[in-house]
Amino acid sequence: MADEQPSQPTAEKAPVADKPKENRPPREGRPGGNPPRPGGGGGERREGGPPRGDRPGGDRGGDRGPGGDRGRGDDRRGGDRPRFDGPPEIDLEKLIADSLYLDNQAHAVVSRMRDMDSGTKSQLRRFYNAVRRACRTPENERQHEFVMLRARLAYTIARHSLRSLDMLEKLLLQVTRKNEPRGYERFRDLFEAIVAYNE
Repeated sequence: MADEQPSQPTAEKAPVADKPKENRPPREGRPGGNPPRPGGGGGERREGGPPRGDRPGGDRGGDRGPGGDRGRGDDRRGGDRPRFDGPPEIDLEKLIADSLYLDNQAHAVVSRMRDMDSGTKSQLRRFYNAVRRACRTPENERQHEFVMLRARLAYTIARHSLRSLDMLEKLLLQVTRKNEPRGYERFRDLFEAIVAYNE
């Protein structure tokens, strides 16, 4: 736009909103039209007002930071919640063999939930009831039920931003791959402890 010349108002075109329209010379290779905008947005530039690059506060509003992120920074969850790198793994073999390990893991999950998420008690109870029902299914259908539970848990985690339950989703994957009755029972026990400690 550095090669634009000051334009002279003419009576060739009808005025828009009682303002005279500017007559500009054609631009590079396009007779009588505006050049295509980067990104494909065509159409004419709006009349009146400063050009878009000259607006106070930048292109699209003054509240955007570098990169156009509206001041969120890198943490998109918002609030003053602490940031966690990822859930620690729960070892299925230890869970099956050691009751104290199960108890410690239940406490760890509950403390993560209190640090990261809110309002999860009813969702947790609903999921625990589904785990209990899946444990009561016949052995030949149990793996399928737990695979579907994992999908349901993944949906709940994503829908309600319950990142503290990621470790349970990973454990559920281990349990379904191992496909042993004792693993399913210990997962149910862990979930029962989590629900109890979360009350």
